[in-house]
Amino acid sequence: MGLVPRGAAIHSWKESYEMPSKEQVLENTVRRCRERNIIIPTYEQMRDPRKIPAGIVEELKDIGLWDLHPRNLFRITWKNEPVTRGGGFRGVNYFEIPRALSGVDARIFVLLGKFFPTGAHKVGATFGPLVEKLVRGEFDPTTQKALWPSTGNYCRGGAYDSRLLACPSIAVLPEGMSQERFEYLKKLGSEIYATPGTESNVKEVYDKTHELKNERPDEVVVLNQFEEFGNSVWHYAVTGPAMEEVFTNEKRASDRFAAVFLTQGSAGTLGCADYIREKFPRVRICAGEALQCPTLLYNGYGEHRIEGIGDKHVPWIHNIRNMDMVAGIDDEQCIRLIRLFNEEAGRKHMREAGVPEAIVDRLDLFGISSVANLVGAIKMARYYEMDTDDCIFTVATDSMELYQSRLRELREERGEYTASDAARDFDACLMGQTIDHMLELTYWDRKRVHNLKYFTWVEQQGKTVEELNAQWYDRNYWASRLNSYREWDERIREFNERTGLLKQYE
Repeated sequence: MGLVPRGAAIHSWKESYEMPSKEQVLENTVRRCRERNIIIPTYEQMRDPRKIPAGIVEELKDIGLWDLHPRNLFRITWKNEPVTRGGGFRGVNYFEIPRALSGVDARIFVLLGKFFPTGAHKVGATFGPLVEKLVRGEFDPTTQKALWPSTGNYCRGGAYDSRLLACPSIAVLPEGMSQERFEYLKKLGSEIYATPGTESNVKEVYDKTHELKNERPDEVVVLNQFEEFGNSVWHYAVTGPAMEEVFTNEKRASDRFAAVFLTQGSAGTLGCADYIREKFPRVRICAGEALQCPTLLYNGYGEHRIEGIGDKHVPWIHNIRNMDMVAGIDDEQCIRLIRLFNEEAGRKHMREAGVPEAIVDRLDLFGISSVANLVGAIKMARYYEMDTDDCIFTVATDSMELYQSRLRELREERGEYTASDAARDFDACLMGQTIDHMLELTYWDRKRVHNLKYFTWVEQQGKTVEELNAQWYDRNYWASRLNSYREWDERIREFNERTGLLKQYE
């Protein structure tokens, strides 16, 4: 190989590389999906599985809930039959928390995420950001990789959806997250990067994401849950209607849809609150966060142990104008409650305290952030002095199936869980739950929280002040984005038409 003369121009391959057109990328994607037998569900079908072709429902009878099979895209719904293999669809998976467990009169309903593929509803939150790019020719699965920056379940859900959609994936998450998360990502074949810290170390995740994007700009496509509106759109289109359906089926003549409590996290799940506000304008919405990292409450920072709710900033996709309250949840209470709910001494105490056996036997359906959501719902009921006619909704994002290593660590750290531990935790964290660290938001409180977005998104992440202001002042900003699922359904139908795979079910 000859030497380049001094002073001669050196041209890299990138300078001569011609980016393919959207139509070329779209054709690559259509071909890949046709070859891999991939059919993409619509938001309408995920909200109402009765609209899924009967032939696909029949195929699912031979497929496990977590199987790496493209037909499991149709199981991205709250309405899966709660079995590990071969299940069909039914009503929303949820249960009501009795007063014997909550200590409050209000009716608390919890939607259950365990019965999604991967055991968490994040497969829905990651569906929109990836599929929206696939069906409009902005992601080429034959040459690019989907990068999922996360503190846990989001990158699990993203890697799973990527695998079903034949898209290579990259997971970036803190090294201190649960062992189960890393093991499952390895199983999915993701490229994995562990960043310093734990749940609250979101900036370190961002930094690694930027590094990878800068190193491989044409290969890496970043799908950031904190800024991708597809995350919120899925919950607006699917989770909100699921809550409404449960309320419609459960309500008595005098019942009110009183409140929604959700930990902020990426703020994706809070997209359902925009839907609920449209249907029930007098509802109260509360965003929770770990008391140990009280960014919304006190402009604070810190570290905490409620896995699943990364923080220290306000997500770009969080509609702060739609919030009525913010609340701090003590992570120590959540840790104590997962022991109460899962250790035999805790279960025995709850039975003796009058909690129905059927409820005690199902409390392993609550992961750590799910427990935080339950605590927040109880705090709301106490704060507003809600009565038996008030219905509060929240979600159990995942179950303790994903945190068994945490239980083992707690046993090693704190010793055997005893009857006195159970009595103390039941009384202090449930029956004696308080209304401390709760702030009912005025107009200017909301604007203060909204303004925190500037420091993350404008100064660090390249967003514009103009769009930040539009989020606050433009009354159509949020509605136009959240209702975009109708447009995406049309694009998905057109994409499926191009693959031709639906013809076999006609």
